[in-house]
Amino acid sequence: MSRLNTDVPALQRFVRDHPRLVVITGAGISASSGIPTYRDREGTWKHSAPITHQEFVSDPARRRRYWSRSLLGWPVVRDARPNVAHLALSALEQLGHIDLLITQNVDRLHQRAGSAKVVDLHGRVDQVRCMVCNATTSRERVQQQILRDNPHHSHQLSTPRPDGDAEVAAELVATLIVPTCERCDGELIPDVVFFGGSVPKTRVAQCNEAVATADAVLAVGSSLQVFSGYRFCRLAGQLGKPLAIINPGGTRADSLAGLKLLSDCEPLLQALAADISGDGVPTPFAGDSPS
Repeated sequence: MSRLNTDVPALQRFVRDHPRLVVITGAGISASSGIPTYRDREGTWKHSAPITHQEFVSDPARRRRYWSRSLLGWPVVRDARPNVAHLALSALEQLGHIDLLITQNVDRLHQRAGSAKVVDLHGRVDQVRCMVCNATTSRERVQQQILRDNPHHSHQLSTPRPDGDAEVAAELVATLIVPTCERCDGELIPDVVFFGGSVPKTRVAQCNEAVATADAVLAVGSSLQVFSGYRFCRLAGQLGKPLAIINPGGTRADSLAGLKLLSDCEPLLQALAADISGDGVPTPFAGDSPS
């Protein structure tokens, strides 16, 4: 018997016994949509550590490096589409089984799939904020500004990295004209929580409240190595709430989980949603459009 054949009924029992869930998702759920992950199956970094908040706000050279890499990496996120796992979670929300979906991802694929009860724990990469006047604008609008000012950069080849990052030659970084706020000419920052930054307290409070009132927590596609997501698994344990994890590799919260499923999240969640609804789950990309 395949692992999926045993994992599907185990997940079905978990949801039947705990019908109101808080779901936590990580980079693994978006991998098949073409967005690379930071870590391998054992939670080890696959690349060098990403830029920190302090580096971005204090070092003009690091900001230039970020925007030169984002110029080539942003289209990977912009053009990504929800996969079966995103669509299955949207269907489960519509069926009344998800009180809140906490995503550590910044790609907005859950919203594109139709999920409405979503907290973007680490922000959203499709939005940019001015560090001077705090005005926000779309990342795509900033993309067009960068392309106008740096037309020779747009034809370069690159290797995609997580969250709209990409490998870029050092000589291209040095010549990039950095985008600025159209309102006040201030420096721009993506509306995300960088490594080393803090998740807003109101966001954390909303998630804590949801965990406290839900029947159980389900974590999908995350190694949970970062404390910002792990804290909700730890809270579930403190409150006596059951925790289930869907992840093919090890996670920081494995010792807290009553149920650990190693199957790929797409067929597993699709089978769960189809069983509960009595219908199928929509096929990927149906009715979807870029943000």
